[in-house]
Amino acid sequence: MTEVLFHAVRELIRSCDRAALATALPSAAEGNPAWPYVSLVLVAVDHDLSPILLLSDLAEHSRAIAADQRVSLLFDGTAGLEQPLTGARVSLLGRVARTDDDRPKRRFLARHPDAAMYAGFKDFHFYKVVPERAHLVAGFGKIRWIEAAELLAVPPLPELMESEEGIVRHMNEDHADAVQLYAGKLLGLSGSTWTMTGIDAEGVDIRQAGEVARLAFETPLAAADEARKTLISLVAKARAI
Repeated sequence: MTEVLFHAVRELIRSCDRAALATALPSAAEGNPAWPYVSLVLVAVDHDLSPILLLSDLAEHSRAIAADQRVSLLFDGTAGLEQPLTGARVSLLGRVARTDDDRPKRRFLARHPDAAMYAGFKDFHFYKVVPERAHLVAGFGKIRWIEAAELLAVPPLPELMESEEGIVRHMNEDHADAVQLYAGKLLGLSGSTWTMTGIDAEGVDIRQAGEVARLAFETPLAAADEARKTLISLVAKARAI
């Protein structure tokens, strides 16, 4: 049951394309303590569950990060609920640092294609948050802390990380009908212009205009070469509905 819970937490984090970023904003007055500061940010999540951010040097949260790398990200899974406080939300705590690695940059831009318009500006930089622990609130009385080792029980697959971009391109260019089946039949979503934006060991991410969705695999991939077989089996499952 515990692993089911951890899996649900990972899926909640991966399903969100935005989060509330909490930082410690330095005080302008000498000797005064930093103030908590919260802002809305777009987010993609890497294979190792590290959130990827694209931030401007001009933003207040970037000034805060320069002084203190400790951050918290709130991932909200309560949208659409009549009683929001009965839904799940996760506060992910970690330390953030700039990254010059092109692969997470590409993963972020696949998740947020419109960000390509400003991602190349000199004052914008990519960051990754290394998770240290998470706080889950899954409704009244369903509250617990989760340590990083528990949260990251499914390790990333290096070969899948390297082949991800090619898999996503192949699915969108040659098997667009399969992606629509995933969205319409398996997730019950409307629309016919869904595209795949990412694949990791536990599922695939899809997007249509401003809407994102997550299709989790029944069991995590143990190796990168299992991706093709799993994607084909999902098509068969969708056509059988």
